[in-house]
Amino acid sequence: MHFADCSVFPAFAVLLFSALAVSGASSVPLRAETAQVPQSFALHLVAAARQQRAVLAIYDPSYRKLDYPMGDVPWYIGVCTDVVVRAYRQMGIDLQQLVHQSRLGSGDRNIDHRRVRVLKKFFARKGTRLKVSDNPEDYKPGDLVTYYLPEGTFSKTHIAIVSDRKTASGMPLVIHNIGYGVSEEDWLFGSKITGHYRYESKPNIKGWKK
Repeated sequence: MHFADCSVFPAFAVLLFSALAVSGASSVPLRAETAQVPQSFALHLVAAARQQRAVLAIYDPSYRKLDYPMGDVPWYIGVCTDVVVRAYRQMGIDLQQLVHQSRLGSGDRNIDHRRVRVLKKFFARKGTRLKVSDNPEDYKPGDLVTYYLPEGTFSKTHIAIVSDRKTASGMPLVIHNIGYGVSEEDWLFGSKITGHYRYESKPNIKGWKK
């Protein structure tokens, strides 16, 4: 059986909803991002990811046959990779099609774009591979960060989008689904980072308009 990435803590969380997805609140003080970098695309990507907190998504990594292009699992289901795929679709970018056309996966257009290891190859090849460090200032809004989760139930991999919000101490928040629904939280260094990427592209969805 094939599974979509990523992990979940603990196993029974497959059946849980996220309270954070409803409130969208963080338990830590926040401040706005002030880094002087081109942020138009990045901020729109972050906003698209943040909107997903309002959807109560059951964590279900099971393999499903999808339409192509623009295939998606039911709206009430999602894993970490779905947060990324759905955010980019709000930007007019269908990663399912782009990943399949890149031939960096197995060739299965139902699942390749929902696997962290394939997305890592895609973002490294088609985007920008950035350094992995323990300096919070190196992680900008819209960046994609991948992780190794030693205690993962279904997978040992994970991916998150860096937010434009920070804690009062300057730590960037991340937007991700680690098994309890989409949340925005202080988790940038929550597990071992395995990759750091930035990906911006022109829309490829037919007929897409802003």
